[in-house]
Amino acid sequence: MYQKLIKPLLFRFDPEAVHYFTFTAIKLLSALPFASVIIRALYLVKDQRLEREVFGLKFPNPVGLAAGFDKNAVLFKELSNFGFGFIEIGTLTPKGQAGNSKKRLFRLQEDEAIINRMGFNNEGVDDAVKRLKKNKNVLIGGNIGKNKITPNEEAVNDYIYCFNALFDYVDYFVVNVSSPNTPNLRALQDKEPLTHLLSTLKELNEEKNAPKPILLKIAPDLSDDQLLDIIDIVTSVKIDGVIATNTTLNREGLQSKHKEEAGGLSGKPLTQRSTEVIRFLVEKSNNAFPIIGVGGIHTPDDAIEKLNAGAALVQLYTGFVYEGPAAVKNINKALLKQEVL
Repeated sequence: MYQKLIKPLLFRFDPEAVHYFTFTAIKLLSALPFASVIIRALYLVKDQRLEREVFGLKFPNPVGLAAGFDKNAVLFKELSNFGFGFIEIGTLTPKGQAGNSKKRLFRLQEDEAIINRMGFNNEGVDDAVKRLKKNKNVLIGGNIGKNKITPNEEAVNDYIYCFNALFDYVDYFVVNVSSPNTPNLRALQDKEPLTHLLSTLKELNEEKNAPKPILLKIAPDLSDDQLLDIIDIVTSVKIDGVIATNTTLNREGLQSKHKEEAGGLSGKPLTQRSTEVIRFLVEKSNNAFPIIGVGGIHTPDDAIEKLNAGAALVQLYTGFVYEGPAAVKNINKALLKQEVL
C-alpha cells in the first residue's frame, strides 16, 4: 500500500512539509487504542538470532534509524514500533537554531536520493532532554554537533555541553563533524582538531560513573590518506567506533533536475561509496573497532552488503522514506533467512 498509494501521494508535496505532516500523523495514529500493538505486530521482527552486542550494548536487532529523522527526540518511541533496533536522535546543538533558509530539502526521485541542506535545525539539546526523560526501553543514540555561530576554535565547548546534557538519557554518543551543511564544520575532521575534540570527550566520559560509548560519524568524501588518519585517531584516542558515512557532496551520475542543489546527498547514489569506506576501515584497521554502516540502504541486499563488508550494525534514513515502513522488517527477515548474523 505504501508504494502504490501513500508514497505517490506524499511525493506530490514539499518534502519538508511532508516530513512534519508524517510525524503528526504517526503521533496521532499511535495514540489510538491498540494502534501501537498493531504496528508492532505488523513490522517488528523479534528473534534472538537478530540480537547484537556492540560496544557493550545489546541491540535487539542490527537495523537502526539514522540521525536527522527525529532530530528533536519527538517520535523515538513511536518510530521504534516500526521494528528499529535503535533510534539515533539529533544532530543536537547547545542552543536551538532554525537552520538554513528554505527550501532546503529536495527529492531526487529518478536517483532514489535526497539532497538536504538543513543546517542542524533543532530546538536545542535541553529541549530534547525533557522528552528523553520519558523513555523507558528504546535504545537511543545521541548525535551532537556545534551551533552555526560557534567558531571552530570554540567548538569543543558545544560538544561538551551537549555531552553533559544528554549523558543520563542516551545509550551512546555520536560526534558529528561531517555534515556539509554547517560552514567549516568538516574542517574539524582534520587530524589535530579532531584528536583534540575526541580526547576531550573521552576524558570527560571517563570521569563518569558509567562511561557511554562514543562514536565518530565521518564523511564519505574523505581520501584514503584521511581515512588512515581517522583510523589512527580512533585507535589512539580509543573511542568506541565509527559511523560510516554521512551525506556526500559528490554529484556524479545523477539524473534528477535537483542534482545541482547545494547540500548533502543521501540515498542510492551513496550505496557503493559508503560500503567502500566501511571495507577500507575494516581492512586497514584490522577490524579494530565496530562500524555502523549507513548510506544508500534501501533493500535487504544493501544492508547485507554493508554487514558483509564489516559493519556491525546498519542505519536507514532515505531508504526508509523511499521504501516505507516495511523496510526494516524486510531487512531483518532477510537476515534471518540468509543467516547473516
